[in-house]
Amino acid sequence: MVAAPRPVSWLPYVMYGAVLLAGLHDQARGHGGIARAAALAAAVGALAALEPLQRRGGAPPAVLLAARTALCVLVAALDGSGLSNLLFLLVPFTAYFAYGRRVAVTLAVALVAVPAGWATIVEPRWYRDGEHLTDVLMLGVGMALAVAMASAAVGERDSRARLRLALAEVAELSAAAERGRVARDLHDSLGHHLTAVSIQLEKATAFRDLDAAAAEQAVRDARSAAARALDEVRGAVRTLAQPFSLSGALAELADGGGPCTVDVEVLGDERELPVAARVALFRAAQEGVTNARRHAGAARVTVRATIGDDAARLVVADDGHGFAEGATDGFGLRGMRERVAAVGGSVDVTGTSGVTLTVTVPRRAA
Repeated sequence: MVAAPRPVSWLPYVMYGAVLLAGLHDQARGHGGIARAAALAAAVGALAALEPLQRRGGAPPAVLLAARTALCVLVAALDGSGLSNLLFLLVPFTAYFAYGRRVAVTLAVALVAVPAGWATIVEPRWYRDGEHLTDVLMLGVGMALAVAMASAAVGERDSRARLRLALAEVAELSAAAERGRVARDLHDSLGHHLTAVSIQLEKATAFRDLDAAAAEQAVRDARSAAARALDEVRGAVRTLAQPFSLSGALAELADGGGPCTVDVEVLGDERELPVAARVALFRAAQEGVTNARRHAGAARVTVRATIGDDAARLVVADDGHGFAEGATDGFGLRGMRERVAAVGGSVDVTGTSGVTLTVTVPRRAA
């Protein structure tokens, strides 16, 4: 077991200095000789030398505790002022950090009971002397305070340790959530474009010998899809480098080209809308427009974002052929629901003849 560092590390040195000054003053008044004064100074210096060993754990706690107790007894024997009794308060205080409450309380009781018992043997009626009784009672109160202070310090140390563990766990959970977000971003932004590149290249390979014009067109479409993917990457980098603008991102989405026309309208002030909510709305619009362009056969898509006082609402509607009967959510729609749910919002998708996607998020995201 290693002794833990103690708070207020300067306090023992203040106590040692006070005891040394009081003892030397008493010696100077003729209550001892030079040899006794030198011995007192050496004993107090040895106690001070134990402090850095205690903090660094440079010796076994039991050895340090025994040495401290013995030196305190020696200082008390050499000191005629009586102030050295304060040093005994450090014994249970330091023991608490090394061995816990039980050992500290046991030492505190012993350090009060042993002097009281010895006084009873030497002078059976010592407790009738108010001064002696007051000294013992003050020593007992001091021991109780020392144990209480050590308990508070250990509790604070343990709370800090638990806080560090909790922060580490939060960081790990945040990293996991960020990995999920990146996975959704990759699917939403790059997945569709790279899928289109792959399909067009397969088409070009298949038609290379049968229809050169169709193969060339497929290559051009693949290049176009790759260019859009590159634009998505650059847009993501810009998003990281500067505040995200929902209206700007939707305008770029409308200019992305494709077989259908995209009309965008943004109503309200987005500045007080949390960034996470803005990104969630844009990714939902992106997913809706992408699906309308590639899968719904739509000629026109309307995107309307309305930012009110309490919530923001996004509606993406197309005039395509809608959902096939029995169709289920794909990864893109599942990712959209997860992203929107993360900011406290909801997603509703309807339509068998044309699809309407409605996303609502609170003004102050959960």
